[in-house]
Amino acid sequence: MRVLRLLAQSLLLALIFATFPLLRTVLSDASTSSGSPILEPESDPDLFDAKVLPLLIHDLANEGLLKTGDNAVFVSSGSGNGIGNAIHISEILNVNDTKIVSAANLDRQRSIPGEALDFAFTYDDFQTTSEFIDRTLKVGGIAVVQLSNDPSSAFDKPFNYKIVYLRRFQAANILAMRKTGYGDANLITQRRLLGYHANEAKKAALENLEDVLLEPPRAASGKSSRYLKKTRYLPDLMGDSLESYPRRVFIDVGLPEKEGGSGNGWFAKNYPTRNLDFEMYKIETVTEQSSGKEVPQVEEVGMSDWLKHNVKGGEYVVMKAEAEVVEEMVKSKAIRLVDELFLECKPRRNGNGSKKTYWECLALYGKLRDEGVAVHQWWG
Repeated sequence: MRVLRLLAQSLLLALIFATFPLLRTVLSDASTSSGSPILEPESDPDLFDAKVLPLLIHDLANEGLLKTGDNAVFVSSGSGNGIGNAIHISEILNVNDTKIVSAANLDRQRSIPGEALDFAFTYDDFQTTSEFIDRTLKVGGIAVVQLSNDPSSAFDKPFNYKIVYLRRFQAANILAMRKTGYGDANLITQRRLLGYHANEAKKAALENLEDVLLEPPRAASGKSSRYLKKTRYLPDLMGDSLESYPRRVFIDVGLPEKEGGSGNGWFAKNYPTRNLDFEMYKIETVTEQSSGKEVPQVEEVGMSDWLKHNVKGGEYVVMKAEAEVVEEMVKSKAIRLVDELFLECKPRRNGNGSKKTYWECLALYGKLRDEGVAVHQWWG
């Protein structure tokens, strides 16, 4: 009997040892399926997992920084495998409408149109993804950054963002910023037909603009319709239907009609609007008695600031303005918001020193063309 009892105990111990690997596998699977996965922090640089990210999403929603239905992007510095689950668990954002992009996948980033997003989240390396986020985020949108834990890695806030949120979640510091305006890079990349870095197709189209007149025409011929009929308009050169733009704008900066300024009739009669609506703005200038210089009646904010506040990147903008106004816009880089420009260059009158000489206007005209601006001389 004793021999049988010892044999039974030995068999039981052998069975227990044999089942240890299977038992460990079962416990591991049970732990993972319970919603508390066994984390391998070295396997993925993204520090937020499916347990922590939903807490942040809900906190941002409670602060009014994130809303149901927002178009969002999450830029992952790792695999991004857990982000989709976290978004689903949060029940704030729609997984199908939320984009998950790798910081290294530049082609995927380029496929997202400008100003399409309300919300963007990125992990540590904000400097690498800041251009992509600024291009795709709407003005008023929220950018959330997981700050680096490295004390030597200082965060450099872009000038066109305002910090609205700063909290610590477990081992991560989270900062949220609201986009308050356009950065210089955004102004460049948003332009569809031109820009300071026009592509080869646009450059070819701009080369087909009408020739510049090296001498001003006589008053009678300049005010006739002959010159306007010779004008090669940008939509025609580009074969652009103008339908894809969210807004089309024409801005006329100049003297009132009763003082010799032009009305908007020439634009409606001659410009290829494609039978689409253009919003019309007439910004009248006044002549300063001290200098004889024409100044837009938005001088308290400046023409450049007015343009930046009333026109967005991605909209189609046509403008007519006097050379001195354009020169100020070139210096401020606001000219980058304009698709097509009619440059009004009046010669000096009675020796008035405020008016540019004709060669100075030609130099400005040449500079605008060299920079890729679709510019025409205006004689109306």
